[in-house]
Amino acid sequence: YIGHTDVTIGNAVGSVICNTGLVLGSIIAVKAIPMKDDTFPIKSGLMLLSGIILIILSRDGSVNRFDGIILLLVFFAFLFHASKTQRVLFGDNETGRQKLKIKDIRKDIAFFVLGSLSVVIGSRILVDSGIKIAEWMGIPEVIIALTAVAIGTSLPELATAITSLKKGHQDLSIGNILGANTMDIAMILGASSQIRVLPVSEQLAGYDFPFMFLISLALIVFGITGKKLERWEGGVILGAYLVYVAGLFIFYG
Repeated sequence: YIGHTDVTIGNAVGSVICNTGLVLGSIIAVKAIPMKDDTFPIKSGLMLLSGIILIILSRDGSVNRFDGIILLLVFFAFLFHASKTQRVLFGDNETGRQKLKIKDIRKDIAFFVLGSLSVVIGSRILVDSGIKIAEWMGIPEVIIALTAVAIGTSLPELATAITSLKKGHQDLSIGNILGANTMDIAMILGASSQIRVLPVSEQLAGYDFPFMFLISLALIVFGITGKKLERWEGGVILGAYLVYVAGLFIFYG
């Protein structure tokens, strides 16, 4: 995203909205999801907190290095909670460690390296193509980042959600998306701001940030007020995303 900071913030914010509204909203609308995860309030709270901090810190029109450090602290808090939860689930005894023992570390390392390279190359192609399309069509880069590029970066979450739905474990997609959203805001923007100050346009602050906050809040409210996320609630979240996309062309027009 060097030289295209609008794409950096737009992609991160757009990815959060897309993950929550399009991916999770669609999955919930297809089939209700039982709320089995006791850590949902904390995970979703950290996700919402990262968004609120971003909104507050960017009121001066940018996300600077100090702002990024604060966002990174939220990300580290999320990692700490995740690792603590894992220890509770698997335990610190020898049996727990044996369950987590890697059978073939060399194969896992190879897959990790290949997967990482694929993500880097794919992301580069996606962003470059999005920027060229925006220039060709005369559309602001930030709109492409908030829609097409954001959807592209949300494809892994969509694939995971579809797989979980097929196997009857769609509740797993919630934790995956909460983690991805927190990483997009706290880790991606936090790290990017250490390289270059990220300017925040009036449109982002006035339209996209509030929508990100509201759609995240809606998910949390629906998640903590019932034993499961109902299909109609998924329809509301998905509908909100469609309204958001339609409003982009009006707000940025």
